[in-house]
Amino acid sequence: MKVFNDDSFKVFDVEGLDERMVAIRANIQPIFADIMTEVSTRLSAFVGHETFVHIAQHRRRTRYAPENTWSAISDSKRGYKSQAHLQLGIWDNYVFMYLSIIDNPAKREQYADDLAKHHDFPEDFVYSLDHTKPEFFSVTEGLEKGIQRLHDVKKGEFEIGRIISRESTIWQEDPQAYILETFEALFPLYQRLND
Repeated sequence: MKVFNDDSFKVFDVEGLDERMVAIRANIQPIFADIMTEVSTRLSAFVGHETFVHIAQHRRRTRYAPENTWSAISDSKRGYKSQAHLQLGIWDNYVFMYLSIIDNPAKREQYADDLAKHHDFPEDFVYSLDHTKPEFFSVTEGLEKGIQRLHDVKKGEFEIGRIISRESTIWQEDPQAYILETFEALFPLYQRLND
């Protein structure tokens, strides 16, 4: 299975929208396809039905090069943002593996209510409240407020999972196993939220 390396992060040093998109297509999207195909196969077996891989194409961009890029898995062949979904993505200084609730899905409040009841996450998990910004927080700090924000704020978002920083020793150990293990830890939550 292909995996990220230092050249993956260097893609974000490439200047210009077209030039960076060429680099993303060559250096990152094949890794997304490889990893997420494996994750989707495992998730489909776990939930008992087909799931679908989506890779961000950034087609709406006309001027600025993307500061990050991502792939997703959902129950829908047509898209992923309307439901809780899994994301594998990369910023210039870390890779993330998240269960994501973004862009005001119809069941946003229901998702928040469920998360409020079941939020016993591993201590090394992190969460994000805005998929367009690189900030993330430890689940040991303010998690309940983040979940409440998802419930109360119409444009509230919530993503949870793990990150691997660019400098992490995981890249020299077994990053594939770490990535797959993280997603498998998120499978029960994915299933619960999408039932």
